Amino acid sequence: MVSDFVLEPRGPFDLASAARFIAGWPPAARPDAAAGNQRVVRLGFLVDDWSGHAGVVLSQARPDDPVEITLTSSTAADPERVRDQAARVVSLDHDGRGYAELAERDEVVGRRARESGWLCPVLFHSPYEAACWAVMSARIRQSQAAQVRDELAAAHGVELDVDGEVLPGFPAPERLLAVETVQGLSEEKVLRLHGVAGAALEGRLDRGRLLAAAPEAALGALQEIRGIGPFWATGILLRAVGTTDVLTLAEQRVRAAAAEAYEAPEVTDDDEAFLALAERWRPFRTWVAVLLRATS
Repeated sequence: MVSDFVLEPRGPFDLASAARFIAGWPPAARPDAAAGNQRVVRLGFLVDDWSGHAGVVLSQARPDDPVEITLTSSTAADPERVRDQAARVVSLDHDGRGYAELAERDEVVGRRARESGWLCPVLFHSPYEAACWAVMSARIRQSQAAQVRDELAAAHGVELDVDGEVLPGFPAPERLLAVETVQGLSEEKVLRLHGVAGAALEGRLDRGRLLAAAPEAALGALQEIRGIGPFWATGILLRAVGTTDVLTLAEQRVRAAAAEAYEAPEVTDDDEAFLALAERWRPFRTWVAVLLRATS
């Protein structure tokens, strides 16, 4: 395949670590994503201006080499928007040189970053899709939610052939608003999906808008959407918007991982102690929290 775009990582970057993460991440439901440990990631997604869907292949020859992005299919209006969205999913849109400097200063971060292949957060395709996942996955197994998501995409979105792999393309907000019933979801959950779709069309789930807002304001705006509470508002901000330095006190697994890694049991229950410990991670507190959870 001939690449359409080439991105130069800023800082250490190994695409194989993103592939391994996707393989074990329930919202992706892609256990084969890391087959052969190759530095290849296939993505199929709704482009976040709602103009169409795109299938892309990201590939990298060796760690820290340029990442090539190939559009295997696209109905989107702007190819560069597709490129930027694909880069954001694997956190290639950020300058990671400061993350490498942090790893030099902090032994725990340095060891885990190197052992994981410099794992950076892998994000939902968009805040819109993350919010829909929040609604669909509430109070059911994540494997069930993935099946519901894929069936919804097949019936009302698209299926994308991405270099021989068929991936679901989630319905655009306008299309989702027209869906009256979804197999496996209650009437209330369908109404919540409509609320998410309406918020997306109003621009309230725009990634740039949420990233530019103060974290407290962004979290408040997300919780105004029907069905999105504090937990998932934080999840959308951290794992779909793509912040680097927002920290949550509510993620107990991160706190437990930090307590073990730093031999600081007090951070599990003491908010001030946890915040004090996390100061050493600035300006990558979000990235380090993901790293600790993923490597514990």
